[in-house]
Amino acid sequence: MPRFKFSAMDAKGSETEGVLDAAGQSEALSAIRAKGLFPTRVVAMNGAGRKSAQGSRSPSGAKGTGLKTEIRLPSFLGGGVKPKHLMVFTRQLATLVEAGLPLLKGLRILLQQEKHPALRDALNGMGEAVESGSTFSEALSMFPKIFDMLFVNMVKAGEAGGVLEEVLKRLAEFMEKAERIRRRIKSAMVYPVVVLIVAVGILSFLMVKIIPQFAIIFQDLLGGDGLLPPLTRFVINLSNIFVLQWYYLIGVCVLFFVALKLARKTKSGTLVLDTIQLKIPMVGSLFVKTAVARFTRTLGTLMRAGVPVLQALNIVRDTSGNAVIANAIQDVHDSVKEGDSMSMPLEASRVFPSMVVSMVDVGEETGALPDMLLRIADNYEDEVDAAVEGLTSVIEPVMIVFLAVIVGTIVIAMFVPLIEIINRME
Repeated sequence: MPRFKFSAMDAKGSETEGVLDAAGQSEALSAIRAKGLFPTRVVAMNGAGRKSAQGSRSPSGAKGTGLKTEIRLPSFLGGGVKPKHLMVFTRQLATLVEAGLPLLKGLRILLQQEKHPALRDALNGMGEAVESGSTFSEALSMFPKIFDMLFVNMVKAGEAGGVLEEVLKRLAEFMEKAERIRRRIKSAMVYPVVVLIVAVGILSFLMVKIIPQFAIIFQDLLGGDGLLPPLTRFVINLSNIFVLQWYYLIGVCVLFFVALKLARKTKSGTLVLDTIQLKIPMVGSLFVKTAVARFTRTLGTLMRAGVPVLQALNIVRDTSGNAVIANAIQDVHDSVKEGDSMSMPLEASRVFPSMVVSMVDVGEETGALPDMLLRIADNYEDEVDAAVEGLTSVIEPVMIVFLAVIVGTIVIAMFVPLIEIINRME
């Protein structure tokens, strides 16, 4: 019996390799999928399966683009597909499928017009997998760095219920709303980031170029640092650090960011940082509202698509983006698994606002939980928009005052000794 060497990925995206015996390539693919793996590369050993390696023919007899002996993941796939590109792809595919085009033909059309290299490679691989008999969700699972668990499981639910076009539309709407919130938050952060960069540039210039000149003047005219005011001495000492020990400043910044990265790799560190994120004055409430909108939108979309509630909660937990929220969702999952309600663990977490808890409770009692979750998401997305606008209006004067205080402090520190020198000259 021919032997096949294969590479495959599990549901978490981890790659594994192995060898198996099979009568043919299709049987090898089926055996790999039976193990819960998604084949990415199947190579016939000892010359077997060469016919399929040369390409297969479609039912019409024309030479097609069927599954080759190898399906390779591109080496450059490292999450390089931006949400905007994925959103456009999803909307276009949903439009094509809704118009009545077969899925495979829709993938081929998108492949012809797609310019993003990673998506082109993914579309090519998905087309080959679907043509070989794989389901669309299995084909998506071959590219876990592009299509996350939410995407794959919603498509799987749509295939099971025969409503793939409807699920793709919901996915596109979900991604469009998520992208809109992301754009609003990014645009709100442009101004403070620009002001902060300007402040750092001005501060560095003053510390490196201007303050040392004043320090020389004060040394010559006053004869030592002892006669300088405390504020002036502090500014001059800070300038000396900038000029003479700048590598220490860089080292401290590097260590700080490395420590944050290392902390993010531990569960306890991630939990502490995410807790702090939700407690930051002014900004923390925005993070909470964004997390609530994401949680309710994702869970409502999954449940409406037909994904079982426990599986949906697992997906939402893994895509929440915040350890505090993830822990709360895990408590909800455990409660539902025991036959209890969602509202009690949501309230016990003290993360979700009381209005969210009450609306979830009503949704469970009336049997309209998915619709209620989507209503909560609509409400909180509007609140996120309002919070972003309010935050922008507050941050602008705060940053201007911050910059003025820094420059003003330096100016005062330098001019107080000058006034003393002028008084002595008189």
